[in-house]
Amino acid sequence: MRAIFLVDNGSLRPQATHNLRRVAAALSETLGETVQAASLLHSNKIPAEEVDGIPAITLGPAAERSAEAGATEIIVLPFFFGPSKALTGYLPERMAALQARFLNVSVRVAQPLVDELGNNDLRLAQLLADNVRAQLPEQGAAKVALVDHGSPIPDVTAVRNRLAGQLSVLLGDDVRCVAAASMERRDGDEYRFNEPLLEHLLDTPEFSSGHVVLAMLFLSPGRHAGEGGDIAEICAAAEQRHSGLKVTTTALVGEHQGSVEILHSRLRQALDGERFLLEMPAQTVKDGEQKS
Repeated sequence: MRAIFLVDNGSLRPQATHNLRRVAAALSETLGETVQAASLLHSNKIPAEEVDGIPAITLGPAAERSAEAGATEIIVLPFFFGPSKALTGYLPERMAALQARFLNVSVRVAQPLVDELGNNDLRLAQLLADNVRAQLPEQGAAKVALVDHGSPIPDVTAVRNRLAGQLSVLLGDDVRCVAAASMERRDGDEYRFNEPLLEHLLDTPEFSSGHVVLAMLFLSPGRHAGEGGDIAEICAAAEQRHSGLKVTTTALVGEHQGSVEILHSRLRQALDGERFLLEMPAQTVKDGEQKS
């Protein structure tokens, strides 16, 4: 018996849980097997009445409940773009704690949406291009900024930069240029790889006038990418500073049906044992030694 979880980082905004559940339901229908929506952190603090009366769950307790119900295989499908510290640090620690109680449970974590070591999969870049084209003005060429949250992990920023290059090629002459930017970064020279920040990019001569389409490298609406969130405030402030600037944001990646198709392929790779981010085999269990 196995349990499959679609897992995001977690948010205190109910819109993020609604979107995670929508994607998990679509995956369940495609796979023909239940995929549960769970967050690593935070979401269980959302009042149940704000998420259709069904409390949001976090992975640790949900996986333990599955193990108690008899699951011997836990499959985690990351709703992440790249190998964030949440996936490579916190998640293995939390699953190790699970396995300390349930010795016969194995854990396999699928690759995130962008598999840097896999084939040159252009589907995410094509999805982003679809979202950008939907916002291009009828007249005049727009400039495109691909913006993500910003990360303390260089490998995650490398994912964004790779996508920006792919997006530039796919959009071609439909746009004037494509640049990558971060919403925010930590202080210190060791985090300069996140530059440019979006607010700084929108002050440069190239991006401070005309039509700029913001390609949103975010999965679900929340306090950053949601209505009235941090991104909207940064753009509104830039438009106040530069009267000739008009910024239009795209839909989010996790709202596009194409993201479900990519997730399904990542899940199938993990289920078939072809490719995965992490595998934690079950320990040898002697009779009567299930758990403490």
